[in-house]
Amino acid sequence: MIEVPVNGGLTGIVRVALDVPIHTLFDYMADEPVAPGQRVVVPLGRRQMIGVVMESVATSDLPHGRIKKVLRVLDDSEPLSAGLLELLKFCSDYYHYPIGPTVISALPTRLRSDKPLAVRRDIRYRLIRDEADSLPRRKSVARRIVEKLAAHPCSLAQIRALSATAGAQLKWLEQEGWVGQCEMSGELPAPPVQLVNAHSLTMEQQQAVDAVTQSSNFGCFLLHGITGSGKTEVYVHLMHCMLQPCPELGRMGGGQILLLVPEINLTPQLEGYFHSRFPDVPLVSLHSGLSENQRLDHWQQAQTGYARIVLGTRLSVFAELPRLSLIIVDEEHDSSFKQQDGLRYSARDVAVFRASQVGIPIVLGSATPSLESYHNAQIGRYRLLKLSGRAKADARLPEVSCININQSVMTEGVSEKLMREIVLRISRGEQSLLFINRRGYAPVLMCTECGWLSDCRNCAGKMVLHLADRKLRCHHCGLQISMPASCPSCGHAGLHPVGSGTQRVESLLRARFPDARILRVDRDSTRSKRSWQKMREQIHANEVDILVGTQMLAKGHDFPELTLVGVLGADSALYSADFRASEKLFAQLMQVAGRAGRADKAGCVLIQTAFPDHPLFRCLERHDFDEWATLLLAERRMAGFPPFVFQAMLRAEGKNENDVYAYLGKARAAAIELQREVEVFGVVPASLARRANHVRAQLLIQAGSRKILQQFLRDWRIDEIPAPRLHCSLDIDPLEF
Repeated sequence: MIEVPVNGGLTGIVRVALDVPIHTLFDYMADEPVAPGQRVVVPLGRRQMIGVVMESVATSDLPHGRIKKVLRVLDDSEPLSAGLLELLKFCSDYYHYPIGPTVISALPTRLRSDKPLAVRRDIRYRLIRDEADSLPRRKSVARRIVEKLAAHPCSLAQIRALSATAGAQLKWLEQEGWVGQCEMSGELPAPPVQLVNAHSLTMEQQQAVDAVTQSSNFGCFLLHGITGSGKTEVYVHLMHCMLQPCPELGRMGGGQILLLVPEINLTPQLEGYFHSRFPDVPLVSLHSGLSENQRLDHWQQAQTGYARIVLGTRLSVFAELPRLSLIIVDEEHDSSFKQQDGLRYSARDVAVFRASQVGIPIVLGSATPSLESYHNAQIGRYRLLKLSGRAKADARLPEVSCININQSVMTEGVSEKLMREIVLRISRGEQSLLFINRRGYAPVLMCTECGWLSDCRNCAGKMVLHLADRKLRCHHCGLQISMPASCPSCGHAGLHPVGSGTQRVESLLRARFPDARILRVDRDSTRSKRSWQKMREQIHANEVDILVGTQMLAKGHDFPELTLVGVLGADSALYSADFRASEKLFAQLMQVAGRAGRADKAGCVLIQTAFPDHPLFRCLERHDFDEWATLLLAERRMAGFPPFVFQAMLRAEGKNENDVYAYLGKARAAAIELQREVEVFGVVPASLARRANHVRAQLLIQAGSRKILQQFLRDWRIDEIPAPRLHCSLDIDPLEF
């Protein structure tokens, strides 16, 4: 070990996180003071890489001559805060993922490059001439801008929130000398935040708001509210409280809110909604749909504290928020919060840790909480807040009932009873939704002569028929081929689509209701930019009679004219080997059922099933999540499944089956050799045993406590087991099996 004195132009040793798959930091000499969190350019072998300084140290285990110098310090952006660095260290340690890729992946793409960044100036617009009455009458938007600026300077985003043409009118006002720019420096005292269109809260809503706002430090609150119970209104009132200036806590300009949502498709409408409720509050979104420059700009607005509300998907849990005062995780049960490659983190769980780290409240909201969160609330780790009724006085829960498909006349998977209910809704001018969580025309094409099936040549799955363009597509690896005219095996022409997808249901409905306005909503129909936004506008304008859709339509939408929901193909999840399948199915059906009857019109939900007496459907009919959760928790306790045990999954995939199983076999032997209080299962194929010509297998480890499992994983040292030509990953708290 050497100690580096501060002399000869050297200021010491810095430890740098680099995007390489090694569980270590790298030591470099710095010729100038470098703060932790600063981005630097350093040499690694023959390459130059971007890294983040994690700490400065006085000594190094490397010989003096082997410690290379930092080539360049990138000072075009603020360093990452100590709090964010600690959060990233926690994620690296808990999820057993290299620290370098953990830190670098949390940055916007533009910060992973050494290309110079434009310095962001905090520009606001101020009023020069306060004579709104002299503006031409036709300039109504310009008048609104002038009236707003008369109160206080505003940002471009705040002005644009006034109208779609506000940007152009602002430019005109600048040219005419009404408005000028000014650069704001430092945090100025802000006026109280105005909440537009504030609704009177129900007693349960007010109790929930009071419970959270009266929490002076960390507290995790599970907001369990049925669909339509007004969880979003609770969020709004909590935001309003936390955004207010609070000098005693050092927040002259108020706090910042982080709102996590599971789906990128939900962010535009939520962004518009919260803009309308808080028109004077800077709001940004963070998700993969943004361009690199947009994401950097939004990140920096959050980092400087200018953006007061940050709305985003799972990666936004790593956003820099110096004045963070509240975290909200909406639809906390949703599996989209779990990253399935690279750093396999749960954004919900990381958000809970971050709230604890900062000492602020966090609200987990859901109509169907995950069993892990529900169990935590039952044992007192979280505080349970319940919303048991719908927020609107004239809104009632939809009536849920089952259609026994064994006793019904069916036409291509749709019962006649459901057809009659659709006819009734069309005659009333109301909307119907047929929910089937399977896109394409049919899940498989079959030969009626020899039994040939449309298997994917690269995967262990089937190729889905997309009849509109006469293609067979694998939804796992992306392989696409033309639909064969005859059976590739026996040459028979009788190829028959088996099962139904959204396209087949749409085709059936168009034939049955030729005059009806039918809209299909799935990943195929929403590929083009703004297509989903246009579809939402059509639905809200009641320009659609029948909707056919996948889970894209199941959550977060409020369609006032939608009064009928028909569920197709629900039984498949009851056959699944995944122990979470029934939990996911209940949540999905509860969510989609909640789309019906959200306004003053009664809603009806019809579920087609061969098992109408199954406890899952009985609990759905009664809207009784508590009973269903109690049944599942009892099963989980008896079977030894989460949340009563803690799991880690080692996965491996490669082109050679022997290599995959040999690696996992060695890992299993090493696990058993440690002789710890963990259960080591056998090596088994993954649920999709072959994907894109790669064999996939897995090894499950579980323990009775998180501490025991984490200590075992630290001692397991699977990185030392050779894994040539394999892609391996360790998944802590896995959701997929």
